[in-house]
Amino acid sequence: MIAPPRYGRPGRHLRRRWCAITAVWLWLSMLAALPLAAAEPVGELVPLSADEQAALGIELAAPEPAGAAMSRRYPGKVAVPNRQLRVVAAPQAGVIEALLVAEGERVEAGQVLARLASPELVAVQGDYLEALTRLGLAGSELAREQMLHAEGITAERRIIEAQAKRRELATLVDQHRQRLALAGLEPAAIEALAESRRLSSTLPVRTPIGGVVLEQLADTGESVAASAPLYRIGELSPLWVEVHVPVGALAGVAVGGRVRLPAVGPEPGVDGRIITVGRMVHGEDQGVLVRAEVTAGTEDLRPGQFTEVQLLTVAVGEADGPGRWRLPRAAVVRDAGDAYVFAAADNGFRAVPVTLLAEEDRTLVVQGELSATDQVAVSGVVALKAAWLSGAGASADGRGGDDG
Repeated sequence: MIAPPRYGRPGRHLRRRWCAITAVWLWLSMLAALPLAAAEPVGELVPLSADEQAALGIELAAPEPAGAAMSRRYPGKVAVPNRQLRVVAAPQAGVIEALLVAEGERVEAGQVLARLASPELVAVQGDYLEALTRLGLAGSELAREQMLHAEGITAERRIIEAQAKRRELATLVDQHRQRLALAGLEPAAIEALAESRRLSSTLPVRTPIGGVVLEQLADTGESVAASAPLYRIGELSPLWVEVHVPVGALAGVAVGGRVRLPAVGPEPGVDGRIITVGRMVHGEDQGVLVRAEVTAGTEDLRPGQFTEVQLLTVAVGEADGPGRWRLPRAAVVRDAGDAYVFAAADNGFRAVPVTLLAEEDRTLVVQGELSATDQVAVSGVVALKAAWLSGAGASADGRGGDDG
């Protein structure tokens, strides 16, 4: 036996669907009624009662004066300025006996970073000492020729030849001294070598600048050639922050402008100054290089770190023209390429044309005929725009009928 159908109460999903349909019908009915009252030209009053505003969910906020605006966040990279970077290389070929510092350590100018065992250093020292010996002999020979010439035994030509030989050997000694300096020996060590005449195969490698060891490029016991890199040293104050800015967003970006690295966690944000605006567009992202220098707060940054950067895009203090205002993104609507906001007026709203100056993270900076006492719609704006455009269309149709 087949049981008869049961007719109970509608399910919960049916009740929800019925409520949603009812709400949409009421909203459309309200919009249909608005154009009859909103028969004003474009840009003027859109009549709307308080009850209708509440039904459309319209909320108001005062525009915030914007003397300056920061752009949206762009990805940037922290870098060490070129003038503050050094690569410490092996001055002679040899074997690394010891590495005395490691990545992350701070070093002072002139500090010994590594020690090399270099047979070539022994050869350079030997050449220097040999040239010193020959120079001493040449000096003695010149003194002898001068004495013989004074006694009338030798001709003056012998003195001239001895002087030329001595100058030649003096030049050779200077040449070998320079080779020792290039090998990493300090002047005091070269003088000690000339006095003691003791050869050494151990060569200290020193850093020319103070800073932080950014990278260790060799290992203990490794055989390296002359000029092989051992360390990369960088002074970390100030630092550069490099960012690629789209070509269309470069308006107002100039050398001397300000940038800001937003705060991360409890730390405050870091400010910098633009020092370079590139001229080439990079093919990968169609961006232009903008480089800023950061002098304060560099202890919170690391070379190679990726961060977010905002650029100051609106100049401060310009008094000409309408004011600059900061508004939520939802407050601005666009129509036919123009931008508008809806400012509250008696019994409705008026559409105020504005010029978009900058796009920030959650807000826009605009320029237009507003004041700090105005109240601008920041929600329910889509419904306002629909009523405004419908009223404009009704006005155009009415004017067309009269003309016809």
